Amino acid sequence: MGNKQSYVVAVVGATGAVGQQMIATLEKRNFPVKEIRYLSSKRSAGSKLTFNGQEVIVQEATPDAFEGVDIALFSAGGSVSKELAPEAVKRGAVVVDNTSAFRMAEDVPLVVPEVNDKDLFNHKGIIANPNCSTIQMVVALEPIRQTIGLNKVVVSTYQAVSGAGVTAIDALKEQAQAFLNGEEAKPSVLPVKSGDKHYQIAFNAIPQIDVFTENGYTYEEMKMINETKKIMHLPELQISATCVRLPVISGHSESVYIEVDKEVSVAELKSILSDSPGIVLQDDPDQQLYPMPFYSIGSNDVFVGRIRKDLDNPLGFHLWIVSDNLLKGAAWNSVQIAERLIELSII
Repeated sequence: MGNKQSYVVAVVGATGAVGQQMIATLEKRNFPVKEIRYLSSKRSAGSKLTFNGQEVIVQEATPDAFEGVDIALFSAGGSVSKELAPEAVKRGAVVVDNTSAFRMAEDVPLVVPEVNDKDLFNHKGIIANPNCSTIQMVVALEPIRQTIGLNKVVVSTYQAVSGAGVTAIDALKEQAQAFLNGEEAKPSVLPVKSGDKHYQIAFNAIPQIDVFTENGYTYEEMKMINETKKIMHLPELQISATCVRLPVISGHSESVYIEVDKEVSVAELKSILSDSPGIVLQDDPDQQLYPMPFYSIGSNDVFVGRIRKDLDNPLGFHLWIVSDNLLKGAAWNSVQIAERLIELSII
């Protein structure tokens, strides 16, 4: 353990979907909490939540609310992080930020503990938690990079609506019910709530997550591309992404094509993955065993299956990667970073 036996921990965005998962994860992991502070918008301040059975009153997130805080877990939107994370750092806290606010900042480590925990030593107060779809992919790709190299990645995602928040989950349920009742749905959330056009997600697939950039890729796709290069320290990696929203409540799935440096068998690749931290290999076509989002819910692990060699390229492989986007994709990765800060005596 680090310098202290227990810590003052703040959860910013405590009433949100990821905030709730962060709290549950801290409880489950018996994180060494001396005092917990739940911080949120003025609107939610005064509401009551619990921690290990004890009632905790939610406070408004203000700069002074971070006085005495050791670790602050942020998941309340990028604008809140930009405003308050530096204030928390000023008051002595180490911030683990779950938004995109600081991910590509040069002096902020972007960390997935199974991949690049050594980057934590370079933090200057803020550590960024990557995008949910990036996290599960790099967990699976890092052991491959270490053992047989990695030159190219082409990923198509099948992302759950919970990645777009509670309103998107509600929209899916309401639209599905309306469709089954023979009523017309009135979409107002996806693909982008603040956008001009909205589409039904129930019984549909939307090939847009976040807004489009000038190059024709969405911000979500560019996040996956840029974050993967940064986390894996592979600026030259050839990588492209297509991100799609599906009518699944939780659990992101990804079809990933990779090109490696040296020829290995499927059995060797499976062996590499099954021996790696944070990965569960589910790959037995004879038994119809493969990862599925529904069955990933509630697990901290990344599930990998459908591993097969490309039929034309001897250095090419195809993988199917699934994980609970609210846990490994957000809350668990954040808490895991905090745990690693303590284990490595950084805090």
